[in-house]
Amino acid sequence: MAVRWLCSLFGKPFDGGKRMDHGSQQQQQHPAMIRLYEVQREVQSLGPQVCTFSGLKNEREYRRLERELTRLLLEVDQVDTEGRADLQGARKRAAQEVEGLLRYLEENATHPSRLAIEELSREAQGLVEQGVVEPQRAGGTAEISDELVDAVQELILRLTQVKTGGRVPLRKARYRALTRLCAVQDVIEGRTRQQTLPLSEDTHVAVQRINQVMMQVSGARSQLVALLMGLSGRDSCAHLSRVLTELLVELDALDVSGNAAVRNYRKQVVEEINGLLKHLDLEGEGDDTRRYDLAQNDSIRQIEAVRGRVGQLRGEVLRHCGVGDLFRPKPELQSLLTHLDQVDTARNPCIREARRRAVLEVQAVITFLDLREALICRQPGSNEPPQHRAVWMVLGSLSDLQAQVLCFNGKRADKSYILLEELLTKQLLALDAVDPQGDEMTKVARKQAVKFAQNILSYLDMKTDEWEY
Repeated sequence: MAVRWLCSLFGKPFDGGKRMDHGSQQQQQHPAMIRLYEVQREVQSLGPQVCTFSGLKNEREYRRLERELTRLLLEVDQVDTEGRADLQGARKRAAQEVEGLLRYLEENATHPSRLAIEELSREAQGLVEQGVVEPQRAGGTAEISDELVDAVQELILRLTQVKTGGRVPLRKARYRALTRLCAVQDVIEGRTRQQTLPLSEDTHVAVQRINQVMMQVSGARSQLVALLMGLSGRDSCAHLSRVLTELLVELDALDVSGNAAVRNYRKQVVEEINGLLKHLDLEGEGDDTRRYDLAQNDSIRQIEAVRGRVGQLRGEVLRHCGVGDLFRPKPELQSLLTHLDQVDTARNPCIREARRRAVLEVQAVITFLDLREALICRQPGSNEPPQHRAVWMVLGSLSDLQAQVLCFNGKRADKSYILLEELLTKQLLALDAVDPQGDEMTKVARKQAVKFAQNILSYLDMKTDEWEY
C-alpha cells in the first residue's frame, strides 16, 4: 500500500509485475534483493515525513531527513547486483524512489511560495517585536495602535494570497503562519476592544490580589504574542499555560461572596485568561490535514456547493437574456446568500476569503438582474433631461458588458480580458463627461452608475486573480 502511495506521489505508474515483491522465490532470497527490501521499508517510513515537512533547508528536521535519504541512496548504490538485469532493475527503481523523495524535500523547502511565506512571517515578527514585545521588555506597557492592527490584517491578507499549487507542505506552512498571525491579531484586537479596569482595593479584601493577577495577565499577553511569533527563546507555550492555569485556580479560590461588583470583576479577569489560553494549543495545530488541506473542510465544501449552484443559475440567466427573456431566480439567490452567511469560518482567513468571494459571485448575478429589470421597466418621459438620459445609455452598455464579464473564464493576459477592461474604462470616462447641470437626480444616478462600473471591474479582476484556498 505504501509503495503504491509513493508511486502516485511522484507520478510513476505502479507495475506490480516489476516490483521487487513479485519476483521468484530464488530472487527474493538473494542477499541483494533482501537488502533492497530493507531499504524499501525505510523509504516507506520516511515518505510520509518528507511529504508533510513544511520547513526550510536550514532546519534540523530537514537536515535529518536529507541525511537519512542520502544514506539510503548510498546503500542502494553499494548493492552488488552481480551483473544480473533483474537485480539491476530493482536497484534502479529503489534509487529512483529515494531520489524522488530527496527532490520533493528540496523543492518544497526552496519553493518561491515557501520563501514568500517565510518573508511575510519575518515581516510580521518585526512588526510585533517593535509594537508589542520591546515595550514590554523595557518595563513599559505596549500601546496597541490602529496602524499595528491594520498592518497585521494586511499581512494576513497577503498570506492568504500565497499560491501553494496544492502542495501539502506549502499548504501546511501557510496554514501554520496564518494561525499564529490570526492568534496575534485576536490578542491585540481583544486588548484594544476591552480593557478591564481595576477596582479600588478598598472595595473588598480580594481586590488587591485580583489587581495583581491583572498585572500578570498583561505581561502574559505580551509573552503569548512573543511565543506565537517565535520571539521568545526561553519560554514555551506549555510553561505559560501552566502559569495562566495557576492564576485561574488562585482566582477561583478567592472568597468574593456577597459583593456582585467584585464577583463581576473577577469574572472579567477569568475571561481574559481563558482568551489567552485558547491560543496556547498551536504546537500541533498544523498536524491535522483537515486544517490546512481545505478541500476536505466542511465549510469549504458548503461554499463550493453554493458556487456550483450559482454557476448553474448564472448560466440560465445569461441564456434567457440571449433570447430576449428575463429569468428571475432572485429568491433562490437571496437564500444562497443567507446560507453563505451561516457558514462557519472558524476564524480561518482562507475560509473567510472563500466565503467573501462566493458572496460577490451571488451579488454579481443579483445586480445584473436588478439592472436588466430596471432597463426593461424604464419609461422615460418627454421632459427627461439629456444628461439623465446619457447616464441611462451608459447603464445599458454596462449591462451588456456585465453579461460578458459574468461568462468570462479566461486570464488577464487574454485579449478578451484586455478588451473588456478597456470598454469598462471607457464607460467610466463617459460617465465622468456627463454634466449634471445641477440636477440632483442626475447626480445620484451618475454616482450609482460609477459605483456599478467599478464593481464590474473589481469582479472581473477577482475572477482572474488565480486565488486559491
